[in-house]
This record gives sequence, C-alpha cells and structure tokens, in this order.
Amino acid sequence: MSQLSNWQPATLPQAEPLEGRFIRLEKLDPVRHADDLWEVLQGPQSDPALWDYLPYGPFAERAPFDQWLAGNAASVDPLFYSVIDRTSGQVQGILSLMSIVPAHGRIEIGHIAFGAAMQRTPKGSEAVYLLGKLAFELGNRRLEWKCNNANARSKRAAERFGFIYEGVFRNHMVIKGQNRDTAWYAITDEEWPAVAAGFERWLSADNQRPEGQSKTLEACREQG
Repeated sequence: MSQLSNWQPATLPQAEPLEGRFIRLEKLDPVRHADDLWEVLQGPQSDPALWDYLPYGPFAERAPFDQWLAGNAASVDPLFYSVIDRTSGQVQGILSLMSIVPAHGRIEIGHIAFGAAMQRTPKGSEAVYLLGKLAFELGNRRLEWKCNNANARSKRAAERFGFIYEGVFRNHMVIKGQNRDTAWYAITDEEWPAVAAGFERWLSADNQRPEGQSKTLEACREQG
C-alpha cells in the first residue's frame, strides 16, 4: 500500500482564464457566450451526433437552451468553461471540470460539447490539455474520463488523449430512458508528465503546420 503521510488535499479550481496557442478557456458566461454557443451547438452547421450521449439536448428552441446554459454557469461542480477560438474570437464549445473531490485528489473532465468548427483541429485537444494541466497543478492525483460504453467516439478520444481504460460499470445510469453502462478511464499524477509532454510536442509549431500535422498525438507521446 502506498504511503501518503504527507498528502495534502487538492485545491479547488476557480475557473480562471487559461491561454493556449489555438484557444482560450474562460468561465462560461451566458451573457457573452450564449449567441455563439447557440449557433455552433444548435445551428445548421452543428454536429448532428453531438447530443446522442449527453443527458440533455438537443434544444429545439432558444429559451430552454438559455436556461440550460444559465444553470451550467451557476454550477461549481460541474465547473463549466467556454472554448474561445483565438483567431476569430468565436465561442465554439464548452466543457467542464466535474466530480471534484479535493480530499482524495480526484477530478474529471466531462460535459464536453464541441461545435463542428473545433473538430479535426487542435482546438479540442488543447482544451483537454489545458484542463488536465490545471487539474494536476491543483494537486490532484487522478484525472478521470467517463462515457457511455456505447459511445465509440468518446472512447477513442480518451485513448488518443492518453487516458488508461479501467473497466465498465454496468447498469450505471438511466439516461434519456435508456440504460447506460459507463466506461471509466483515468490518468494519474505519475502518468501525467509523459502525457503532458506528448500534448506539448503535438501542439507545437513544429508539428502543427499549415499543410497539416507531421505526427499524431500518440506518436508524440511515444516519442518521450
């Protein structure tokens, strides 16, 4: 058994802005962010599969969407961030830190809703990297990722980002009238330095070039 006699609880996140190369994360603010989020998450160019495995949405009308955003903005767990494209200034998605347990150093990235403009770009990966970096800087021992076991896209993303598969909680939830078996993934504080170095190599100017990426995120992680 590992001895943690000097263990100190992690610090709670405060949703301070986080700056990346491609995006900036800011605390969700419905007054400033709602119009962009309505366009990218519910507009004609939005991803039709976006809401398939989320416990809410899609939203046919603006009023319930705004109410949903207001509830998210008022929450401290989950703690929601907006993803802002640094070039255009458009808000292109949201995600959160959640299941925040400072006493045990445990925290999760979840409630991810990225607009189509973020997909197949470095922006979503950078958002996950920035929250992972913050999570471990706050003293957490474990960063979690959970998803519906039927959600192949989320499971691929978790593995691509460097999360380790830990198993399935069967009959874990009832979501939108359907059973959810939940797949669990995590990165520990011991694993994070190698994962972070891979993200940093992948996001670098040497790798992200106008003609495309020279190496995959997995290859950049293995390079270390």
